[in-house]
Amino acid sequence: MNNRGLLDLTISLLPGLKTLEKITLLQVFDEEDELFIQSKRDIEKILNREIKNFWDISNIRDKAGRIDTICGMRSIKWVSWNSGEYPPLLREMYDPPPVIFYRGVLPNPEKSLLGMVGTRRPSPEALEQAKKIAYEIGRVGVSVVSGLALGIDAMSHRGNLDAGARGFAVLGSGIDQVYPSSNRPLAKRILDSGGALISEYPPGVRPGKWTFPARNRIISALSRSVLIVEAPLKSGALITANIALDQGKDLWVASCGVKKNAFFDRRGTEGLADDGAPIINCAQDIMEKWGIDIAPNAENDAVSDGQSCRRALVSSMADFLEIKV
Repeated sequence: MNNRGLLDLTISLLPGLKTLEKITLLQVFDEEDELFIQSKRDIEKILNREIKNFWDISNIRDKAGRIDTICGMRSIKWVSWNSGEYPPLLREMYDPPPVIFYRGVLPNPEKSLLGMVGTRRPSPEALEQAKKIAYEIGRVGVSVVSGLALGIDAMSHRGNLDAGARGFAVLGSGIDQVYPSSNRPLAKRILDSGGALISEYPPGVRPGKWTFPARNRIISALSRSVLIVEAPLKSGALITANIALDQGKDLWVASCGVKKNAFFDRRGTEGLADDGAPIINCAQDIMEKWGIDIAPNAENDAVSDGQSCRRALVSSMADFLEIKV
């Protein structure tokens, strides 16, 4: 909590307001008391519109206090848009979260992150390539940011962590509500790596259909470039792809995602490639696009790490099938 007290956290909880309207209020008020003496009508004048939702500012402030207490008990930190600790790339978004919650250490703004996402029901080929690329890029010190979902997300995290990189995951739930539960050990690995679990939702918020598309914009915003490994025609990964384009990010597709396969729907990634998204075969392609030299032994080590890749593949498939191995 900063010297603004619970002002920013309280504003983030105001119902019926758009994200940018909350950012406006963060800029208008400097102290808690300045907000608490305002009537709803006063807020309407600031935002220049009628607010249909009813709220009791004292109750919302009390809720903010409870959330702050829970965060302290569960080793969850929160930082507001006003804070110097707030990730600069998120501040550049069209609709940045007024407050983000996190465990661990937020990413270094001076270091590039690669966003990697894809279907929750991937082909074995896509799982293998996701792991391989994430591992290769981790070997040269680049961290992956993804959504900790089953399938491509989990495999990307695993490959990157296996290479010794710091991991970063953006959740579509509160930090204390890791979903799916089978990925809790993976979440712990991310924290143990020196990375972070990040969310715009306070503790206790469970995942929902509307929370996942919203978190995708944060994954993209934190990334220098976004790689869609494999996606069917109807996929949340395509939402991330569209957001990445809107945010001016490099958007790429993995080569496995454009190969014809009678058993797996790849029409999403095929469509992105048809629309001009460059195709990525390995980490070397990414490093070349970023203008960074990759150490020869890094790629060779990754290519020869077949046993590790197979272990990760079995683990990911077991998670999907809910089988203990």
